[in-house]
Amino acid sequence: METDTHSRSFAKALSWRVIALVITTGVSYVLSDSVAVAVSIGLVDSLIKIVAYYAHERAWVNVRFGRAPAPAQVQSAAATPRGA
Repeated sequence: METDTHSRSFAKALSWRVIALVITTGVSYVLSDSVAVAVSIGLVDSLIKIVAYYAHERAWVNVRFGRAPAPAQVQSAAATPRGA
């Protein structure tokens, strides 16, 4: 069965947080009209949410819902005779 490594989960979490940081900081700036407040909100929000996302991603590694076997696994399973 194919699974994501811890480093892949962390890389996905980090790349998403960069996008979310830009959005959160932009919205915070529009609402506060302060660069310092906007950057502070964006950084704190990102630090909290990257940990939460990583934990969520790792929990989903154990959930089989929506997973399909890798193509090589499908072929080898089809080639293995029953009762072997």
